[in-house]
Amino acid sequence: MNRGDRREPIFRDDYDRQRFLETLAEACAKTDWQVHAYCLMSNHFHLVVETPQANLVAGMKWLLGTYTGRFNRRHKLFGHLFSGRYKSLDRGRQRQWLFADGLRLRAPESGTGKLLGSDQKLSAFGWSSYPEYLKAPARRAAWLRVDRVLGEMRIAQDTAAGRRQFERNMEQRRLQETGQGWKGLRRGWCWGDEAFRQELLGQMTERMGAEHYGQERAEAAEAKAQRIVEQELKRLRWSAQELERHRKGDGRKLRIARRLREETTMTLAWIAERLRMGSKTHLAHLLYWQQRGETGK
Repeated sequence: MNRGDRREPIFRDDYDRQRFLETLAEACAKTDWQVHAYCLMSNHFHLVVETPQANLVAGMKWLLGTYTGRFNRRHKLFGHLFSGRYKSLDRGRQRQWLFADGLRLRAPESGTGKLLGSDQKLSAFGWSSYPEYLKAPARRAAWLRVDRVLGEMRIAQDTAAGRRQFERNMEQRRLQETGQGWKGLRRGWCWGDEAFRQELLGQMTERMGAEHYGQERAEAAEAKAQRIVEQELKRLRWSAQELERHRKGDGRKLRIARRLREETTMTLAWIAERLRMGSKTHLAHLLYWQQRGETGK
């Protein structure tokens, strides 16, 4: 971060702010910096940047010097704009550094920056990276990297559902800081809309780890089973209603049931109900006799 000399403004208007971001984009092109977050205030800025080429000093010298020259030319000034060398804090390889420091660079709140009212959304302040996170990738600044911050919030995909969840998380975080954040939370493993929950379930069926608990595992297994049923119905060119029309012991239904038993952890009761195959006992007998016929016993 850096602030204006004698705490004077480094941005006099939105044109200056836009000019700073353009200069930052040029710096990224020159240095291969990966910018994760930024926030532009009237007399200072914050920046979370990763430097794969270990060129922070050279890059910041170019960024601050170039912007100072452009600012002075526009406003017919000369001399220092910033109060000496920038301040930097090395986060190294700490897993939570982006979450702890990057996310604090959201839009200034009414209690700190006094730029937003309590009834305004964080995205109402346009000069931080936060509104950029809410945009589709094609509309976002190419030099802003969002995957690390989203990942720290367990949002694995930069999709519309993921971005809506990110916005909800940030607004909730804001309320927590004012003591209102725990109102409205409900029990459960997922806080978000149905589209976001389905994205998580899809990811979990592929990568289930020890950190996932009972309810998560159950929902992920059911999501996988439903996907298999939909695949099989599509292959058979059946509608969901046709499961009702065909007899309980139909061989095609039985093949789907066997696949569900082999590839998922769903119970016989669930499979029998989903495929309209009667009771779990009836389905168990069908599977038993089919297997016995294949083995010749």
